[in-house]
This record gives sequence, C-alpha cells and structure tokens, in this order.
Amino acid sequence: MPLGKVGTRHQVTIPKKIVDKLKLKPGDYVEISLKDNTVYITPKAIIDREDAWFWSRKWQQKEREADEALAKGDVIGPFKNAKEAIKALKKTKP
Repeated sequence: MPLGKVGTRHQVTIPKKIVDKLKLKPGDYVEISLKDNTVYITPKAIIDREDAWFWSRKWQQKEREADEALAKGDVIGPFKNAKEAIKALKKTKP
C-alpha cells in the first residue's frame, strides 16, 4: 500500500501511483472528506457559475434524452427556414 506524508505545513504528498491513476496534475482541486476516521480524497472540477446550469442533474438528463432521440432518428428537420420549422412543429402532436 502506497504511503503519503504530512509535511510541516499540513500538506500531504500523494503517492505517484495514485496521482497517475486519478490523472491528477499540479493545480488540480481535490475534495478532502473524513468518515469514521478515514480520509477520502476525491478529484473535483471547478465550474464557473455562469456554466453551472449545463452541469445540473436535470440538464444532463435532458441532454441524454436528446442524444438518444437523435440516435434513434426520432427528430424532425432540418429546415430551410424558420417558417418551415414552425409549420412542422404545428403538425406534431404533443
């Protein structure tokens, strides 16, 4: 089992084997949590607030649904113009 070391400034060295497996790079963020006297280190990505909506659970579910519909061919279009698109949408049943 690889060992890390706590330095004088409370910094922890993560063994290279684990860094490589987690694909960590200098400057990456990690979440440190504690449960039942065990420390967990989880890689985290920091997302700008203005982009956070895209990564919400609800939005990602809708993205998956759209991808599945495209894969099945369950779509209408493409259209040459907006008038054509509106006409086709009016024909579809809710």
